[in-house]
Amino acid sequence: MTETIAARIALFLERGPFAVVGASRSRAKYGNKVLRAYLRKGIEAYPVNPNAEEVEGRRAYPDLASVPDRVRAISVITPPAVTERIVEQAAEAGVELVWMQPGAESPAAVRRAEELGLEVIADGSCLLVVTGFRE
Repeated sequence: MTETIAARIALFLERGPFAVVGASRSRAKYGNKVLRAYLRKGIEAYPVNPNAEEVEGRRAYPDLASVPDRVRAISVITPPAVTERIVEQAAEAGVELVWMQPGAESPAAVRRAEELGLEVIADGSCLLVVTGFRE
């Protein structure tokens, strides 16, 4: 991990509250594991999933605009084409930092996020590894 990426990750983790876009009800999926990683550390994180009312006992929101708190940083676990749309929603919602988890990133999503003035982590770094998440 480069110094720049390490600094971005440290900044990201200081910037809650957070949202997990692509939070899944299935405990086997990364969208669920990332949410649990935050919650196990006692970090406030809102699940965002338009197809779920609840994830891990927490109310889920259909999009970032619906989250009742201003979210400053998001972890994205969605297919790249969806991530490209999420970036637009993030900017509109006042999000400052976007961490595209491995597999969620695309050059177009990264480029657009940067054009919108968002800080981006999309180098393959994984929140689960950084937080030491274990099942």
